[in-house]
Amino acid sequence: MKTSGAVITTERLRLRLLTYDDAPFLVALLNDVTFVEFIGDRGVRTDADARQYLDFGPLASYTAHGFGLWCVERLDAGEPIGICGLLKRPTLDDIDVGYAMLPAARGEGFAREAVHGTLMHARDVLGLSRVVAIVAPGNGASIRVMESLGYRSTSSVVSMPGLDPVLLFTPAIEGQSAPESLV
Repeated sequence: MKTSGAVITTERLRLRLLTYDDAPFLVALLNDVTFVEFIGDRGVRTDADARQYLDFGPLASYTAHGFGLWCVERLDAGEPIGICGLLKRPTLDDIDVGYAMLPAARGEGFAREAVHGTLMHARDVLGLSRVVAIVAPGNGASIRVMESLGYRSTSSVVSMPGLDPVLLFTPAIEGQSAPESLV
């Protein structure tokens, strides 16, 4: 894994800071039916809404925490296929990893690769000893991603007031923030 020219570079992906130029991509991703079902409706319908989402979400997080959600691009095509990154939620004690992929990018192992790269970055660059994840109970694909990376569901939590509980995934081995390899 490299971190030059981007926040994170893996074998097939580049994770980079989101910018206002990503507004059309974000409109598509945040309105995908699966995103809305398992993550929630962010109310982003236009490029202007997406820029506001960036201002109060990822861009604010970069400033406040030095991390946030990053744009995931395929190295071979350079087109955005998803988002992945680290979040500091007021309702969780730990930093959590979050991610979402466009429908065309699902089932290719990109989510697992992006999450793995993010967890390695959290451990090796940011010095985080523990990163958790939250997943909607019915989101089997995301549950499989987290389990494949050595995470286990340990409890249910409410990620934001007024929302349904989600599953809290923690590393199977305490103190482990990321597996050593993708194997």
